[in-house]
Amino acid sequence: MVSLKELKKALLTSLWFVFLTFPILVIKVDAIERTVAWRWINSLYMATGVFTVYWLIRFYQQRKNRNQKTEVDIVPKANILHRMLQNPRQRFFFLGILGTLALIFPHFTSTYQVNVMTTALMYVMLGLGLNIVVGLAGLLDLGFVAFYAVGAYSYALLNLHFGLGFWAVLPIGGLLGALFGIILGFPVLRLRGDYLAIVTLGFGEIIRLVLENWGTFSKGPSGISNISRPGFFGMDLPLDQAIMYTYYIMVLFVIITIFVVNRLQDSRLGRAWLALREDEIACQA
Repeated sequence: MVSLKELKKALLTSLWFVFLTFPILVIKVDAIERTVAWRWINSLYMATGVFTVYWLIRFYQQRKNRNQKTEVDIVPKANILHRMLQNPRQRFFFLGILGTLALIFPHFTSTYQVNVMTTALMYVMLGLGLNIVVGLAGLLDLGFVAFYAVGAYSYALLNLHFGLGFWAVLPIGGLLGALFGIILGFPVLRLRGDYLAIVTLGFGEIIRLVLENWGTFSKGPSGISNISRPGFFGMDLPLDQAIMYTYYIMVLFVIITIFVVNRLQDSRLGRAWLALREDEIACQA
């Protein structure tokens, strides 16, 4: 018997996925013709698909509960996903579907949608990095994006003035971001709570103001244009292929970041971060 609460939850889940995928599935921008097409039918497809998958998962979970003779009638959606990922066979099946969708995505979407997804993957990496500081260590860092700006402008400036490519500047940008983190870390090492948040927020604002107002260095609010895209073994790719290539690079980087974060979380250092988050005094002792 379908309850009204479950039906409402399924509809809200469908609407939420429609909202998340709206810029990718509905909006299609033609940069050459300078037109925007609104493909509302894709929202209907997404809502129908999510609604169907939701009930398939519910049916599978209820059947499993009946076989195990459990007394749980309603299983939260997050708990279902957690249980799926705990089972090795289901986890590999789920990750396989996700990986397949990620690989074929550029072949069934427009250049604009691939660009949007590339940006989304970039922010996924930033979120994973921020989770180490805020989620694991429990340190409220409000200037985390400043290190992202340091790495991004490192590539842009070195490419603009010295003609260095993406792969040559990638480790340099990472090292410069780490260097700025060390420079900021030493003065604020003993700060906690609101004081740490204020200092890191101030650092982020300093970086933003410098980049926006130092016109001869960073081109000001207009930013730096004509930055070379990542090359493929020294070859310059056409625009469409370059965008697709950048997307696959970001997919690879996200996978590597997830792997590294998980390994750090399970390591001795990760356990120290968790202890610091729970009780700083006990951790120092």
